[in-house]
Parts: sequence; C-alpha cells; structure tokens
Amino acid sequence: METDGPDVVFSAKELELRLLGPMKLMRRGVAVPLPPSRKVRALLAYLALTPGSVPRERLCHLLWQVPSDPRGELRWSLSKIRLLMDTDGRKRVITANDRISLDLEDCDIDARHIQEARRRGIGNLDLEALRPIAGRCGGDLLEGVEIDNSPAFEHWLTSVRSEFRLYALEIAAEIGKKTPVGGEDGLPAARQWLDLAPLDADANLRFLAELSRRRMGDACNRHLDAAARLFADEGEDFAPIREAWERLRPLSRQPAVVVVSDGVGRPSEPIHVTVARRASIAVMPFRELVAGGAGRNDLGSAVAHDVISKLARLRSLFVIARGSVFAIAGEGLELPEIGRRLGVDYVATGFLEQHELGIAVNVEVAEAATAHIVWTERFEARAAEHFAVVDEISNSIVSSIAAEIENEERNRAILKPPDSLDAWEAYHRGLWHMFRFTAEENERAAEFFRLSTRLDPTFSRAHAGLSFTHWQRAFQRWGDRDGETRDALKAAGQSLLVDDQNPAAHWSMGRALWLTGDHDQAVRALEHSVLLSPNFALGHYALSFVHAQSGDPAAAITASDYSRLLSPYDPLLFGMLGTRAIALIRLDAFEEAADWAIKAAARPNAHVHILAIAAHCLALAGRLSEARSYAARIRLQKPDYRTDNFLDAFHFTPDVIARYRQVAALIGLAT
Repeated sequence: METDGPDVVFSAKELELRLLGPMKLMRRGVAVPLPPSRKVRALLAYLALTPGSVPRERLCHLLWQVPSDPRGELRWSLSKIRLLMDTDGRKRVITANDRISLDLEDCDIDARHIQEARRRGIGNLDLEALRPIAGRCGGDLLEGVEIDNSPAFEHWLTSVRSEFRLYALEIAAEIGKKTPVGGEDGLPAARQWLDLAPLDADANLRFLAELSRRRMGDACNRHLDAAARLFADEGEDFAPIREAWERLRPLSRQPAVVVVSDGVGRPSEPIHVTVARRASIAVMPFRELVAGGAGRNDLGSAVAHDVISKLARLRSLFVIARGSVFAIAGEGLELPEIGRRLGVDYVATGFLEQHELGIAVNVEVAEAATAHIVWTERFEARAAEHFAVVDEISNSIVSSIAAEIENEERNRAILKPPDSLDAWEAYHRGLWHMFRFTAEENERAAEFFRLSTRLDPTFSRAHAGLSFTHWQRAFQRWGDRDGETRDALKAAGQSLLVDDQNPAAHWSMGRALWLTGDHDQAVRALEHSVLLSPNFALGHYALSFVHAQSGDPAAAITASDYSRLLSPYDPLLFGMLGTRAIALIRLDAFEEAADWAIKAAARPNAHVHILAIAAHCLALAGRLSEARSYAARIRLQKPDYRTDNFLDAFHFTPDVIARYRQVAALIGLAT
C-alpha cells in the first residue's frame, strides 16, 4: 500500500478500517470522516470484530443501558454506519431475525489481519511475513473510543485490548528472535521488543547483544544500570539477567542469532516479589539414554525447553529460564547445590529414551533443599514426527508438575498457623478449603483469599480464587445470586487489572460472565485464558462447561477431554466428567451420557448438582432404577431439592429443559 499525502491511500480493497490506534475508515483510498459519536464508532468496531451476527438485545445492553429507548438509539447508530459502509448500492449492515451483522467482503481490517496471523501461528511465519504484520500494530485498539457508564463495553474493550497487546508483543518478540544480531534491522527489532516488554529477560539480553555487537560498551552499562533500577522499582530480581549477560557476553560479538528462551512476552527469569513469594522450579535438561549409556542431549534439551516455556505461561510458578538452567547442566551438581545456585524450591530432572514409535520420559520433581522426591512419573508418546512427540510429552509433564507442586504447597500451607502465612501460603490454604466444595469450607477459602490479597494486592491468582468462591455461592445458591455475581465480577476484574496476562484472571472473568448470562463474552474470556496458556486445564474445563449447556456440544466434549488429559486427577474432575455428560444429552447420546454421569457422581466431593446430572441422564437413557437411586441420594443431602433447582443452576436451552422436565416425574424430582 502506498500513500500520497495524509488523506489519500491507494489500496486494492474497496474499504479499509483501521482499529489499531485512532480509528480510521477509507473508501477507495480516501479518508471518510467518522461521526463524532463514540457509540457509533464503538458499535462499528464491535460488529467488525465479532464473528457472525449479534442479537439486538446484546448490542443494546452493551452500549445503551441508561436511555429509555435503547432500540431507538441502536437504530439511529446503525443508520450512521450504513452511511459510512454502504458502497455502490451494496448494503453492508445486515439485519435478520433480530440480529445484526456486517458484510465485510472486500474490506481490509487491520485487526483481523493480526488475528489471522495469530491463528496461523506467529512462530510459523518468517521475517518477510512478520514485518508487514508488525506494521499494522500501530497502537492500542480503538484509541479515544472509551465510553463512560457502559460497563459491558468497557469490559469488552479491556479484554480485546489485552488480546491485541499480547499479539503485538508476540510479533515483536518473534521478529527480535529471528532478526540476525548485528544486522541492519537488529537494533530496531531489539528495541521494539524491549519497549513492549521492558521486564522480559530475553528482550533485555537481546538488546544488550545488539549494543555489544556494535561495540557500544558504555550503552550496555547504562542499560544494565537503568534496567536494574526498573526491576528494583517493580520489586523484581535483576541479578539473573546480569549473570546471564556475563555468560553470554563473549558470544555476542560473533555473527549469529542470540539463542533465547521461548517465554514470549513474559519474564522468563524468576521475579522475586518483595511482598509475596511464589514457588520456584528449575527444569534441567533430560538425559537421553541409549544402548551403552548416555547419548546426545538434543531431544532431551528440546523437551526441557518446551516444558520451561509452557510452565512459564501458566504463571503459577516462578520458572528459571533456559539459559540459566542449561549453563550449569553439565557441572554434575547435586540437587541442593542446584537449588542454592539458582535459588529455587524445586528441581525437575529426568531421562529420555527413544524408540521406533516415539519416546518415553521419566521425570522426577524434588525439593531442592532436601532432595526429597515430591513426585515421579513416566510419560510415553507415539508419533511419527519428533515435534509432535515433544509437544505431546511436554504437555503431560507441564500439567503434572504444576498440579503436584500446587498440591505440595497446599498441604504445606494447611499445617502452618493462619497468623504466620504469607500471601502465597494464604492463597494455597484458600485452595485447600475451596476444593472441599461445601458452603462452610467455601467461606473459609474466601477468608484466606482475602488475606492473601491484603498481604499482596498484586497477586492476581488470589483475586481469581476469591472470584471463584463468589461464583460457587451464586451457582450453589449459598447466597444472593445477584449480589454474589457482582462480587465475582468485581474480584475477577481486579485479577485482570493486576495481571491481564494471567490465564486464571481471564478464567475467573469468563465464569463470572457466564453467571450474568452473557454466553458469548464468557466464551471469549475463557478462550483468551487458554490462548495465554494452552496447558491451563481449568480454562479448557470452563469452556466445556459453558459450551455443554448452550453452545457447541461437540466443542464441549473436546474441551472436556483435553482438560482431563492435562489434569487427570484434578479436584474439579467431577465437573469435567459431568459437562461431558450434559453435552452428550444434547447430541441424543443418552446411554453414553449416563455412563459419563455415573463417573462424575463417583468422584470425591461431587456436589448435589452432579448427582442431579446422573439422575436425569440415567432417566433419559431409560435406566430408571439407577436414576431413582441417585434421586434418593439427592434427597438425603437436600430434602427439598427438585428438578427446578437443577435447571435454575444451569443455562440449558429450552429443548433440553423440556427433556429434563419430562423425566423428572419418573424419578421423583418433579415439583
């Protein structure tokens, strides 16, 4: 695309809509003045970025909660958009069945280009493809389109802005990694990455490498000092970066690309917060065993690298970066010495064996100080391609390590006096109580989560945990549903505010939005949680939960299966199994649904709604004797429980509600 003056842009597309930075619209290369109304611009952007059609009611709720005639306001705004978008008799605003959509064929929309690149995988693109995409990241999404007193729109805008900030950061990081050190574009690429991620260890090391390659020693020293002050101001430890630089500096003058870890957009070195600590782990390269002893470590190092990257993206542990770990891997150190050198609580080690059909990896996690083994497991994967094997194996290892350390930290916290807990320990004490799934334990969990947030207001997962306790009170009717829903949203919002890159923050927001009945926004938040960390099992489970009731039942089954693959012993396993059952009901697979519902009801801590899923699924499968036995178990727990209570808890579609009501009388749960 070429320009000729500020208002004329030549493009192959009939319409161009720029949503990153100040909003702009061009028709055949000529700028079109936008209406002064921010709500018109907001509506246009929302429709342009939301796939499919949108119900009028949702658009009214999004932007016009105050006016007495929100539909009239919507009609007026749509008339303004028609004037902007319609060309040569082509109507681009489509209204049908009380739903609105935009015909965007032959439209160039910058944000959609970036979404498509992200879908294809930023890491799969070369520099030639990445640079024009980076050129479209021209600022924050919809600069100047903030709207007061429209909380639903504010939440949507905050959410999508965080998505595009993440995309811009991933693109800048990938360009920084792939641009050769010392080349003409090396320093600008490194600076762009650092500008977007000033606390990222890899970004700092890459920038230092560019300066050193140009023999700018004074600039290196100035950057080290300035970065150290910035890290100190943010309560983070800069020493590992300084140490890593001392090791890498002799290599930085060589004409090669600096090898950095894959924790795109996040600090890959441990960040020791001054108020709250977080359990830390070093994942050592896995030794490869071959006939006659140890062989090359290429594949073992690749698996360890993938585990490090994916663990870091979960943001539940401090994960030592690959550079620091690999630098001492060949020294033959004992676990306590590794712990002292790297300052970690846990060390993961293991060995790898290759065979014709795949690989097997034996992994141990031990306490660094005592060398006490916390957990050990053997993982096997069969695949034709090494990349596929590495991905499959590392996914299993990551989920298991995270779950086992979380369990260890919960058990440790429960043994300490409450008044001696720090923020990290209070959070894990809260998890211990939360996973009991009773009203009383839920209250105890909320108390510990509040304690954790008081001790460290920046601890995002503690706010997310608090949001979950409010969600439980609303879902189980242990409190006023409307009030608890508001509190769940508030705590989730605080979790996002302090760390919008934490998958747990978006998970808590997605669940809270589900309580409000906003299915689409709930799905969007939950999809963002697994976008940030594909190994976040609870994000996949929550997606299954929402889709199973009123979304895509096939997607619900896929998400349920993946959540269980990632976390086969999860405290919420009864929910993962139960959502699969209710998704199968929507696919008329009654017998299969009944079998999965029985598995859900057999899990420890399965609450009364899980028993109700089993009772109704069995009844629909014609297994009335078994269904009545579950109904009897329900009445023992809650004598007044009826099918209405079950239906009121969930957001089922009308056809499914009719099915459940049909069988309620047969099992004694009718009103």
